[in-house]
Amino acid sequence: MKYKMVVLDLDGTLLNDNKDISERNIRMLSELHNQGIMVVIATGRNYFMAKSLTEDIKHVSPVILANNGAVIRRSHNDELLECNYLDTDSFRKIYEAGLKRGLNPVVHVDEYFNGYDLIYERENYEEVYRGYIKKDYSRARLRKFEPENINNVLAVCYFDEFERLSDFGLEMKENNKGKFNTICNRNISQRALLEFLHADGCKWAALKKYLGHINISPEEIISIGDDNNDIELIKNSGLGIAMNNATQECKEASKFISRQDNNKDGVYFVLSEIFEIK
Repeated sequence: MKYKMVVLDLDGTLLNDNKDISERNIRMLSELHNQGIMVVIATGRNYFMAKSLTEDIKHVSPVILANNGAVIRRSHNDELLECNYLDTDSFRKIYEAGLKRGLNPVVHVDEYFNGYDLIYERENYEEVYRGYIKKDYSRARLRKFEPENINNVLAVCYFDEFERLSDFGLEMKENNKGKFNTICNRNISQRALLEFLHADGCKWAALKKYLGHINISPEEIISIGDDNNDIELIKNSGLGIAMNNATQECKEASKFISRQDNNKDGVYFVLSEIFEIK
């Protein structure tokens, strides 16, 4: 099989634990780009953060699927290719159901050109959001959550204990079939992250939409990831690879597991074998 596209997650995959892209990984992506193989970044991070973290490969100009595919942009000019926003009624249901459980969300919005990406409504944000919003992050805005007055909602996120969030997500999905998608990531720090997105808000659904505009089939794609938000992408790509440090669920969905983890250039080594690049 001649692969035409490589899709990479960021945290736990292309990035090491210091949030850097290693020289080997940079060299590998540059070589793939030079050979005409398209490089796509698919991440749960917002577009601003994803673009900042991939500055070292800007010559590759990857397409970025941000917020788990809720928005897709070209990194070299910020062109919007696809967006999947949560509707007002879904946002209201998710928000009110969270409050009943004593949970407070952080909301990701597509306001890239207006200088912010996150909104929150509790002033004591470090305590309430358990470190999800960092003190030095300048693109978050304090704002009262009035669903009818908030536009371009990409994701409603809760950061808490895995079991608590998993039960919440499953209950909401069961009671609102087809209304939205939920993802519960657990390969982060000591807590889990539950995300509510548009029904098409997952990495694979977004990528499939994008593939409709270019001459690449799913069989011609290699995807690499490490967490539960990568599972559908890994399952549906021609070659889905889980990192050595991936969650068990992610490994079970993959066709192959890298021998090295994200801190030991796992992406470089697995791609060097497939494409015979040293």
